[in-house]
Amino acid sequence: QVQLVESGGGLVQAGGSLRLSCAASGRTFSSYTMGWFRQAPGKEREFVAAIIWSSSSTYYADSVKGRFTISRDNAKNTVSLQMNSLKPEDTAVYYCAADRVPAIRTTHRAYDYWGQGTQVTVSS
Repeated sequence: QVQLVESGGGLVQAGGSLRLSCAASGRTFSSYTMGWFRQAPGKEREFVAAIIWSSSSTYYADSVKGRFTISRDNAKNTVSLQMNSLKPEDTAVYYCAADRVPAIRTTHRAYDYWGQGTQVTVSS
């Protein structure tokens, strides 16, 4: 069983930066693919970024590529999302998620465990 808790959300001006963190509990964390998703009011939950267990492969949504960076520290059971050059369109609740399948997948239905979410608001 894996439990995930996000932190680091808040209010930031456009062009600013935030770093989200996700703390995981569970001995199987290191073998899981980890992903970040976000959901804005009235929209479906959408894929943001994912990273495999070895950190050798990452994948980003086109909307965040070049601005966001996902990383993980298996020894500390954490995964992070560094968000730079933030835009108002990035405003959403951000969720970290764990996928037991050792591959990068972009649909939220593929992920087995979810955090409670953290709010990110970007003002103009």
